[in-house]
Amino acid sequence: MSISKLMLAALKALSYPDIDVKNNYKFERQVINATHVHLLKPLYHTWDETISTDDYDIPVKLFSPNEERDHPVLLFFHGGGWVTGNVDSYHKVCANMAKLTKHIVASVDYRLAPEYKFPIGLNDCYAVAKAVMINRRFLTTPQNKLILAGDSAGGNLAAAVSLMARDKGEFTVAKQILLYPSTYHDHTDSSPFDSVRQNGTDFLLTSKKISDYMELYESSSEDRTNPYFAPLLADNLKNQPQTLIITAQFDPLRDEAEEYGRKLKQAGNYVKIYRIKDALHGFFSLSPSVIQVKHTYKLINEFLKGED
Repeated sequence: MSISKLMLAALKALSYPDIDVKNNYKFERQVINATHVHLLKPLYHTWDETISTDDYDIPVKLFSPNEERDHPVLLFFHGGGWVTGNVDSYHKVCANMAKLTKHIVASVDYRLAPEYKFPIGLNDCYAVAKAVMINRRFLTTPQNKLILAGDSAGGNLAAAVSLMARDKGEFTVAKQILLYPSTYHDHTDSSPFDSVRQNGTDFLLTSKKISDYMELYESSSEDRTNPYFAPLLADNLKNQPQTLIITAQFDPLRDEAEEYGRKLKQAGNYVKIYRIKDALHGFFSLSPSVIQVKHTYKLINEFLKGED
């Protein structure tokens, strides 16, 4: 048996049976929150901020690799299907990211569906990005280059914020890091992407869960054709940030994320696309000592230090 098959068996064993997300999303939130409690004294510096909008104060937690605050800022949007997850459940991910990239990581606690449906969470993310660039929030160095990052639904939000920033013309996103992002609207058997059928039943994230999350996120069925909901549907992908797309071999979102990268390239953007072998959706939340995570950080740091 090859190492790939051994890893595949282990990944399947780590996955759990599909659940009815639409009826159990509150329970799923509780489980996620309960399994991300932080008891040890941190080896990094963190503090809280808020960005005020007309109707909501958006919490933002910042992580610095040390007590100094003169590092560049990376704005991060967490995953969780737009329905679960928060800055606490991504505490370790953001702390590790700050340490390993030497950036201040600003984690946005955007509002979740179904209580707050599309585009409310997206608008929260855009509002924080705008505050960083226009009002100079969190920036302690003279740099003015905005870097966005997100995983899964957070990658979707990062891509949508980049599109929205170009369309509104209020600020420019310099770089975006999209970790196994959702970019399309159909994850049924009629999907044009083979990875939905190949990886949509046996692993942690199933095609059914993706579909359930999207139903909870959408305000109406018309949202499915909105490029801010499904960036792959955008007619115009010109003038987008330098982009790094990381996908996982055993992820139903793999093919749509890679296709988004190819379309960005075709539109004339600088894009790097990497598929991580023997990885499944969500692997970036594992320890940085895991080989797939270690390799991903190598790619991220090369991208951050790359061409301007």
